[in-house]
Amino acid sequence: MPELPQRPTPPPQSPAERATPSERQWSPDRPTPSQTPSGRQPSPERPAPPERAADLHLDARTLRGLAHPLRVRLLGLLRIDGPSTATALAARLGLTSAATSYHLRQLATYGFIVEDTGRGQPRERWWRAAHRSTSMSLAEVADDPTAIEAGEVYLRGVAQSNAALVQGHLDELAVLPARWRAAGALNDVLLRLTPEQADELVERMWAVVEDYPRAEEPGTQAAGTRRVNVQLQVFPRPGDPIDETDADDADAHPEEER
Repeated sequence: MPELPQRPTPPPQSPAERATPSERQWSPDRPTPSQTPSGRQPSPERPAPPERAADLHLDARTLRGLAHPLRVRLLGLLRIDGPSTATALAARLGLTSAATSYHLRQLATYGFIVEDTGRGQPRERWWRAAHRSTSMSLAEVADDPTAIEAGEVYLRGVAQSNAALVQGHLDELAVLPARWRAAGALNDVLLRLTPEQADELVERMWAVVEDYPRAEEPGTQAAGTRRVNVQLQVFPRPGDPIDETDADDADAHPEEER
């Protein structure tokens, strides 16, 4: 594998200039989250779809509402494919309608979805996503072990959904049109970075993604286009030893406190 060209280390930043980005989840959620910087909003030229807020930033309470892989999956389907019923979602996932109905009600309790009244037959209960995406920061709940555990469950659900999307793409690769079969990439690279450089890398990559239209935005159904899934994963290499110079408490990095 050819070596990447070396880049100069960015100059130190002052506390005011440094910001710890949120962990983004586009639930398979989007197929999650999921993950856009906290507070990132669509540009005026590309507004979010009507009746749906752009982003929900998870706190300790709402994290618990997504602490189940099935809820992550259900929320992702509603965000990507639009409103649906417990019965229809159960058929897609190979589950009972009782199971999907229960978890949909839990998602509604925590504000992730709302009833889509006026749609379908009178006795049908339709649900739609209340937000376009979800963002989170485990650093914000660092003092709450229960919230950290819920956050890990949520992230595992997002990872499972993202992996399922990749497998689904490979399953249909042979039947895609030749041009789409060759489009895109499925690559990885191992870098050596500081936490600050990893954060900067994520921000720069998301800045590129945000230059392109979201699939749900009005006017994006041009001929020759189709929905394209973009996954962004940046994390420390599993199994590597922990550097003794790494500090795990806020006192070591007071400038990163919010």
